[in-house]
Amino acid sequence: MRVLLTQDVDKLGQAGEIKMVSGGYGRNYLLPKGMAVMATPGLVKQAEEQIAARKRKQAAARMASEALAARLNGVTLRFEERVGELDRLYGSVTNADIAAKLHDQLGIEIDRRKIDLEDPIKRIGNYPVKVQVAPGIDAMINVVVEALGGAAVETAAAP
Repeated sequence: MRVLLTQDVDKLGQAGEIKMVSGGYGRNYLLPKGMAVMATPGLVKQAEEQIAARKRKQAAARMASEALAARLNGVTLRFEERVGELDRLYGSVTNADIAAKLHDQLGIEIDRRKIDLEDPIKRIGNYPVKVQVAPGIDAMINVVVEALGGAAVETAAAP
């Protein structure tokens, strides 16, 4: 029996897909629970149009994500922070700080959870950071952490 899925069904398919299932599975489980409807020629045509529209929308979203990744690649963000001994920051630079700086400088809204920073940055220096723009599309940005005022604090080891 051919059915049109009205919602995602585990191990069978996603909403809008047309699947061939056994008669008992369709009549006793899928149809009564509203997970599927009988696939009539009109519904099949409508489902194919929806699938084509969904693919076009996904392709457009992917192109937009790739353009955003190209715009982000190589961007350098500078942070000036208070520094203590041995070039350690008094605070830290977190993925939330990086997301806020991206929004302030470039007007790009990136969720902080999409910024791949294993641990907060606690020392001055240059750090490459991966940003996940979309699944499978990543960009690399450079984060430069400098001492506030541009001068590094002298280390305690004096000869």
